[in-house]
Amino acid sequence: MVTRKAPRSTLVLLVRHGETPTTGKVLPGRAPGLHLSERGRAQADRVAERLAGVRVDAVYTSPLERTRETAAPTAARTGREAVVEPGLLECDFGEWTGEELSRLSRLKAWSTVQRAPSTFRFPGGESFPEMQARTVGAVDRVRAAHEGGVVVCFSHADPIKAALAHALGTHLDLFQRIVVSPCSVSAISYAPGQAPAVLTVNSTDQPLAGLRVS
Repeated sequence: MVTRKAPRSTLVLLVRHGETPTTGKVLPGRAPGLHLSERGRAQADRVAERLAGVRVDAVYTSPLERTRETAAPTAARTGREAVVEPGLLECDFGEWTGEELSRLSRLKAWSTVQRAPSTFRFPGGESFPEMQARTVGAVDRVRAAHEGGVVVCFSHADPIKAALAHALGTHLDLFQRIVVSPCSVSAISYAPGQAPAVLTVNSTDQPLAGLRVS
């Protein structure tokens, strides 16, 4: 009798970009020209260090400068080119792009963003369901391309939270309860024929070699 090996699961590591000069102050969105701060560059180096002992098969990044700069140390350490994946891009905040968070938080619509995001579309921009579908589609593409391997994806807070909510089977209206800090790592394991398994969320310090693909 020939014993067939069970298909191996694929591990996807979702990394938020490092801090920038505007982190926590404005909603930068897709505006170009925003780079990592000195602290953000140190955070990016730390992510690469934490991957010691992990056999990384591929590195993907959002097209924006801050994500590509965060991915660079990991790409250098692993010897994998950081491939731009447009599906990992930040949400399109439309007319809210570049606005101060302190001002936005006073708007009536801000309550909808926090409590019922599935019903909200940014003026002139993207809706949260569209963002989630786009991000989940990107994750599906990269994990299918590297079945049984480890894939590191550099993205943004809201897309990562939306992907985690999808993997957890959590309604999008609850995704704001998930915390994704700058340069944190969240891990999802995808096994053929099984529901995704979320292994860690918002990990900011621990070594990542213990996250094994079964």
